Amino acid sequence: MLQLTGAGKRFGPKLLFDGLDWLVTPKERTGLVGANGSGKSTLLKVLAGIEQLDYGSLSATKGIRTGYLPQDGLELSGRTVFAECMSVFADVQDLESELESLTARMSELDPAGAEYRSVAERFERVDAEFRARDGYTIEAQAGAVLAGLGFTRDTWTRQTEEFSGGWQMRLALAKLLLQKPNLLLLDEPTNHLDLEARNWLEEYLAGYEYAYVLISHDRYFLDVTVKKIVEIWNKKVHFYTGGYEKYRQQKAERLAALEAAYKNQQDKIQQLEAFINRFRYQATKAKQVQSRIKELEKIERIELPPEEKTIHFSFPQPKPSGRVVAQFKDVAKSYGEKLVFSNVNFTIERGDRIALVGVNGAGKSTLIKLLAGTEPLSSGEYTLGHNVEPDYFAQDQYKELDVNARVLDDLSSAAPRTTETELRNLLGCFLFSEDDVFKRIGVLSGGERNRYALARMLLHPSNFLLLDEPTNHLDIRAKDVLLEALEKFTGTIVFVSHDRYFIEHLATRVFEIAGGNVTVYPGNYDDYLWRKAGRAEQPPTLDDVLIGVPPAEPIPITTKTPPAKRINPIKLKQMQDRAKELEERIAALESEIQQAELALSEFVGAAEAARLSNLLESQRAELAAAMSEWEQLTEQIEATA
Repeated sequence: MLQLTGAGKRFGPKLLFDGLDWLVTPKERTGLVGANGSGKSTLLKVLAGIEQLDYGSLSATKGIRTGYLPQDGLELSGRTVFAECMSVFADVQDLESELESLTARMSELDPAGAEYRSVAERFERVDAEFRARDGYTIEAQAGAVLAGLGFTRDTWTRQTEEFSGGWQMRLALAKLLLQKPNLLLLDEPTNHLDLEARNWLEEYLAGYEYAYVLISHDRYFLDVTVKKIVEIWNKKVHFYTGGYEKYRQQKAERLAALEAAYKNQQDKIQQLEAFINRFRYQATKAKQVQSRIKELEKIERIELPPEEKTIHFSFPQPKPSGRVVAQFKDVAKSYGEKLVFSNVNFTIERGDRIALVGVNGAGKSTLIKLLAGTEPLSSGEYTLGHNVEPDYFAQDQYKELDVNARVLDDLSSAAPRTTETELRNLLGCFLFSEDDVFKRIGVLSGGERNRYALARMLLHPSNFLLLDEPTNHLDIRAKDVLLEALEKFTGTIVFVSHDRYFIEHLATRVFEIAGGNVTVYPGNYDDYLWRKAGRAEQPPTLDDVLIGVPPAEPIPITTKTPPAKRINPIKLKQMQDRAKELEERIAALESEIQQAELALSEFVGAAEAARLSNLLESQRAELAAAMSEWEQLTEQIEATA
């Protein structure tokens, strides 16, 4: 559909990428990744036709329709929510109006007349097109997409300008999905979605009939929605097959192969140089020396890319609290006549890491504010435990900062014993690099200030952290740094996040807020989904019963070992020989797959890319079959031992 050839783009004097060859196919399922500022959003705008290339060319198939969703900045007004969605079907509605008009005319005309036949023929053509465009289901389509993205039916008649920026972006996404362009271009579409809406979008994209390219900092979302990763790194664009986890594995393998090739080449160069230097002035070796000099000149030098920094951050551990950190007894909260909670009871214990989940507006932020003491209870009792010191990170935490202070100076004043290098490393984790650290807080965007407020909080955490969407505005690297630090944290955490990977790896309990109730689920997010699916209603397994019970001493049991199954020695030898053949073939296939993946990363042409893709698919199928046969043979051989 789209083809980039030798594509390159600059942002002012900075080169973002060059030498990009990419054929975007009709079934493209691609995720764009790379560090902030590497050019992901710019590349997406190039595909959308909003930005022009500085080098190379972009060609498109005639009649292709692209749909582009920016990160933010869209504002809608003048219509109701439902009318705004239905506006994408304006041409279909025109067909419907014409059908009504034609029906009215036919009712007035003589069925035997020529004019009636002419009108009837036009009616048949319009009706066929109307049906082909699913005209009878457009209202149902709009309703399904709105519901999936979290718009309850009572909001459909509200004016769009009444909604916040995040909800406006949801509505823009809904319109784009209803338009069904040939190429869907989404720049961080999950930024303004809660978990339920993300899950719905994942399912929607799984069934999307056309191509899409998206940017996301949610690795789980990437894993389940894309089949290819395009990474912008070191001013070059690299291609990987599979989702985000496979991309990480393949990138590590690619770097390992590159480093091995670099080492081999350096060894070869050193051998040649040593020979040349040793025999340069011996007339009897002049021919061999000249031969090696020419060989040295012909070598195309392998260059290792600059090493990516891996930053680890751990903040000071807090003083311990009592075993019971917080307790709710019959708590209720309402705003006027609107009831948020009623009769809520739970206990939070030391070391808990609790994820609050629920649809937007269910009351997650309200519950955190109640725990932080920034909102009063309507009724009930809230008790903090012994030596508990809560610390609250709000979605708009940046409002508490000194707008006149410089970032590095402000952070240094908050941690006078921390070195500037350590502070810069911490700021780098949260996307503040080079001259950014000298900016005044007042000139930072809302997202940048929130990132800084989170970094500042982590310098001196209390023993009871209350975090409301701390992962907003963070890229994958920053989320990893935050996750690693919180996993090592010895205090207690209650948090709201819409990043499933973050919740899955951090939470030890899940509190679901829905319908004015708070339901407590043990375990992480997968455990919560498992129980929500109704499996918890089945009879408990032994593992369920023994959760939290210390293991008992093992009881020795004496049993008769069944005799090993006897096998014909000739047959055994054949099996052993076959297993050895398979081991050699598996090693060869793994090497061939690695070479094919490396070749596929260098785009030569559409035909070659298709050939390599087919080759990879067949090699992987052969590898899977060989592995399966080898495992079966190995089990049979071991059973005879």
